[in-house]
Amino acid sequence: MRNIYLESTPLNEALNRWIEKLEHEKLLSPFKGETVKVIDSFGRVTAEPISAKISSPFYHSSAMDGYAVKFTETFGASERTPKRLLIGKQAIYVDTGDPLPQGFNAVIMIEDVNHISDREIEIISPATPWQHVRVIGEDIVATELILPENQKIRAFDIGAMLAGGYTEINVRRKPEIVIIPTGDEIVEPGCQLKIGNIIEFNSRILGSLVQEWGGKYHRYNIVPDKLEKIKEAILDAVSKSDMVIVNAGSSAGSEDFTAEAIRKLGEVILHGVNIKPGKPVILGIVKGKPVLGIPGYPVSAYLTFKLFAKPVILKWLGIGEEKYETIKTRISRQIASQPGQEEFVRVKIGKVGDNFISTPISRGAGVLMSLVRADGILRIPSMSEGIGAGSEVDIELMRPLSDIENTIVCIGSHDNALDLLSNILKKRYPKYSLSSAHVGSMGGLIAIKKGEAHLAGTHLLDEETGQYNITFIKKILGSEKVVLINLVYREQGLLVLKGNPKNIKDFKDLIRDDVVFVNRQSGAGTRLLADKCLKELGIDPGNIKGYEREEYTHMGVASAVLTGVADTGLAILASARALNLDFIPVAKERYDLLMTRKVFESKMMQCLIEIIIKDNEFKEAVKNLGGYDISDMGKIVFEN
Repeated sequence: MRNIYLESTPLNEALNRWIEKLEHEKLLSPFKGETVKVIDSFGRVTAEPISAKISSPFYHSSAMDGYAVKFTETFGASERTPKRLLIGKQAIYVDTGDPLPQGFNAVIMIEDVNHISDREIEIISPATPWQHVRVIGEDIVATELILPENQKIRAFDIGAMLAGGYTEINVRRKPEIVIIPTGDEIVEPGCQLKIGNIIEFNSRILGSLVQEWGGKYHRYNIVPDKLEKIKEAILDAVSKSDMVIVNAGSSAGSEDFTAEAIRKLGEVILHGVNIKPGKPVILGIVKGKPVLGIPGYPVSAYLTFKLFAKPVILKWLGIGEEKYETIKTRISRQIASQPGQEEFVRVKIGKVGDNFISTPISRGAGVLMSLVRADGILRIPSMSEGIGAGSEVDIELMRPLSDIENTIVCIGSHDNALDLLSNILKKRYPKYSLSSAHVGSMGGLIAIKKGEAHLAGTHLLDEETGQYNITFIKKILGSEKVVLINLVYREQGLLVLKGNPKNIKDFKDLIRDDVVFVNRQSGAGTRLLADKCLKELGIDPGNIKGYEREEYTHMGVASAVLTGVADTGLAILASARALNLDFIPVAKERYDLLMTRKVFESKMMQCLIEIIIKDNEFKEAVKNLGGYDISDMGKIVFEN
């Protein structure tokens, strides 16, 4: 009989149980040392204190080019009473770094010396004791502590140890972690893919984290979803490593064998933690070695591995958990959360005016790109129902603060050209970056009004005037000083599979029983265009299958059509070209970028605008996407 879910333990309690159990079993002591060359010790951790064997410098040396003297022989020198010294006897020439001659105790810089002849120099001020001399031990004194035990070695630490007389030192042995990927559906990168296959990449993420934290890892070949095979792999791994990670199979499905395998071989300390994502984590011990079963979804795998494996690795190395930088930010839009689970939400962050603004991105446990794109992590307490828009929250950063301060925050309508613009900006001006959050044109205008974005992409059509964007800008932002710049004109249309197998011709076909539509989110300019077309044709949206299903980007719509989630959806031609779909033209529209006058005049925005106006590589890349007219790219179409 299989054991189903065991627990839903609060995170702090789970961490405490895990660490206390390992300490009780005497499994958390810092590892003994091994000898390495100092020149190979970067990033390692000292296993004992490093005290200087010799002083540095170990002799008195000149700190300047000039003449070594005995300071007592320079007494009385002044402009009125210059003093002459015999070269070779009272004054000996030295270069910077030369040992000081025996009995000499000061150096007069060459610039302060007047050469009278080949035998004499003249000085007009006396020298002070040890003037311009690097005395023995000025940098390091013999027996002085250079590095304490449990110190992670930095670049300049290596120099100090070499200067202190070391060529080899004792460092903590690197923890060795075995990672076992499991699953019948996962395949190695580069394999010929078939429907149902998933490329195995989690082990490479986890292994890179092990290396980042100071350990080393070994990856086993993929193990199928068979209990005996998983047990066999775990037994082999515990004999060769300090900790074993079994990736996937940690839940309670029919092919989830990790918990059962650990239990049969050793002890399951805990199965199930009250976090989202990452709930089905398994903490166990087999033959005196920690064994973790972590979920297969990449975000869950990353979070649980960081929460439960990292503290163990750091304790073995004898170093403390480094504190990630946190900052206070305002949340740009409401985040609903299910009470009862502590949730980790990935966010994008930018500094707009004096405020840091964070915008949540995809929360799916399988969305790896949410980690790639994230600037930080927001932790929502287990008893919270969410965070209100505009609330101030603490964010744990995943990128340096300096990067975030130089990020242009673009909130609004999505367009593929923004991805190209982001890439060219980073290429031309590495200091700056562009971050896009796709909430629709209306959401972008509101973000500008609330000071939560530098830039908003917008393509809102006023049905009465036939004018794009300006009517809505005046209505929402009033007298706010703004600048509206055209980026592109683009074609919107209905996307269908290659060959148009359902023979969809226009919006009238959306009410057919065999047609499923995919929509854009409320407030998106594309949604407004779709609703306008339906209204003109007298079509009730309630009669359209899939009208309520929403995507936040044009590529999301294209993907839904390509994968059979929907038969059609309204999106730009570039998205159809990107995924090799057919395209039924509906309208040509103007897509603009809105910003306040103050932001327009800022240095980073001027760099972005310079690319839009002048950069031929960017213009060509946009044209190559297909369906774009760039004739007015960079033109100011409205300002007040």
